[in-house]
Amino acid sequence: MTHSAQPHGDVAVIHTDAQALVVAEEIATLLRQDSLLRDRERQLPYPELSLFSRSGLWGISVPKAFGGAGVSNVTLAKVIARIAQADASLGQIPQNHFYALEVLRVNGSAEQQQRLYGEVLAGRRFGNALAELGTKTAHDRTTALSRDGAGYRINGRKFYATGALYAQRIPTSVIDEQGRQQLAFVPADNAGLTVIDDWSGFGQRTTGSGSVVFDNVYVAAEDVVPFHSAFERPTPVGPLAQILHAAIDTGIARAAYEDALQFVRTRTRPWIDSGLDNATDDPLTLKSFGHLAIRLHASEALLERAGEFLDRAQAETNAETVAAASIAVAEARAISTEISLAAGSTLFELAGSQATLAEHGLDRHWRNARVHTLHDPVRWKYHAIGNYYLNDENPPLRGTI
Repeated sequence: MTHSAQPHGDVAVIHTDAQALVVAEEIATLLRQDSLLRDRERQLPYPELSLFSRSGLWGISVPKAFGGAGVSNVTLAKVIARIAQADASLGQIPQNHFYALEVLRVNGSAEQQQRLYGEVLAGRRFGNALAELGTKTAHDRTTALSRDGAGYRINGRKFYATGALYAQRIPTSVIDEQGRQQLAFVPADNAGLTVIDDWSGFGQRTTGSGSVVFDNVYVAAEDVVPFHSAFERPTPVGPLAQILHAAIDTGIARAAYEDALQFVRTRTRPWIDSGLDNATDDPLTLKSFGHLAIRLHASEALLERAGEFLDRAQAETNAETVAAASIAVAEARAISTEISLAAGSTLFELAGSQATLAEHGLDRHWRNARVHTLHDPVRWKYHAIGNYYLNDENPPLRGTI
């Protein structure tokens, strides 16, 4: 148990932003130790997730009124970036957990908040079952919620269900009989619910982002939270989801950059073009590191700035603050996409062919970045950013910006 948080049963409860950052550093150091092995062998991180959630970090966004730390989004983003730096899969797994908690904050009843936040503080993890394959657009949903007495039944199939494999509850987007989208916080052990480990991505290999099948699964009415209305009015739900993605990419970029520094500093090889024996004296290598460092620091700075905008949008939610937060987060997301891919690719150029050897595992940074940055098209973020500044057009209300 970390010294910097007080225990709640066998789960620590973090009370301040400063504690959250200290614990994140401690946990990240531990999670990094076998990250290469887990990636290479695709060892699912059950023990590591237990350590991670018992640290109290999964509860840091719970509002103070419900016993949580209610940390700033600046802190939340830094925590996720630090975990993703240690292990990109472990940084990804809680993304939809925090997303669901924001939907709960915005749309849940006081009773739902009290009960579900309490579960989180006790160490329960929320996964997700949102996306579906085969629909006309990425936003379409066919998984059905139908009334059954005092509760409901769910029928459908989901994919990209990151975290569901490890979760105690699986927040699931469903369409009710009136055609409205709801978020059902389904207990993972309910009859008829099957989580299938069929994720085979070449990056983020241990996220467990496979399928979830709902075969007449019962869910209590009190576990269903309105989802559609989170995007029918300005709310911080979209930018909250996106800042976590930006944090993951920024953490991956930092990991690739640090590994590139370490590799080049500790190994020498003939630098034929320059006539030098040591890469640290090569002017082109120095230029490459300078270029990476500038963009990495810019990504980290824009991530912090985005958190500040999002904090304001949560404190005073209206069309203007939410639009400003969405754009600030989109800027962070755009540059974090670029630097995570660039850092992973440039690592090979700087470290040479040795970097491709399996025992070094340096390829995982590019693979993780390439998979994660495909989550939603970054090219549309540039469009929204330009439209905001040039034409004073607010971005659309959705979870992808």
